[in-house]
Amino acid sequence: MSDFKERARTLANQHESGDLLVMPTVWDTFSSALAADAGFASLTIGGHPVADSIGSADGEKMDFADYLAVVQRITSAVDVPVSADVESGYGLSPQELFERVFAAGAVGVNIEDVVHREGKRVRARQEHADYIHGVRAAADAAGVDFVINGRTDAVKLTEHFADPLAEAIERIKLA
Repeated sequence: MSDFKERARTLANQHESGDLLVMPTVWDTFSSALAADAGFASLTIGGHPVADSIGSADGEKMDFADYLAVVQRITSAVDVPVSADVESGYGLSPQELFERVFAAGAVGVNIEDVVHREGKRVRARQEHADYIHGVRAAADAAGVDFVINGRTDAVKLTEHFADPLAEAIERIKLA
């Protein structure tokens, strides 16, 4: 666990450095080893390519345990920090989401505001911010510099918002 705490600190430092950070998307041990060997300092696991590679589907349709098994294989195969796409959290509480993802070796997550498993419901601004803050609180309580990238799809949800850009900005301010 201390190794993953160290990787989390490294990923947080990379995000805070002000330097350009390119994190290639990987989906299996081959792609992750290839990216790490190419010199990338950190990686991100894409939910969509993992789902495709295991014969499932994106949009929180794959079994989360199956996804975490892939995450664990990837984080065990490389020595660089790895972040995971967790869509909107797979219906898990923020605490459980953090614990399960970190136990699989990922030291960061991307969390989006579209809840696919609930008919693509868009979380309200504060609801999404509260979920992100819950993951942050769980990581802080565990003493982990876990990196959370809050994502909003507001700019492409033109049917939901009169001014999608303004909505995205307001959501970003809350996260």
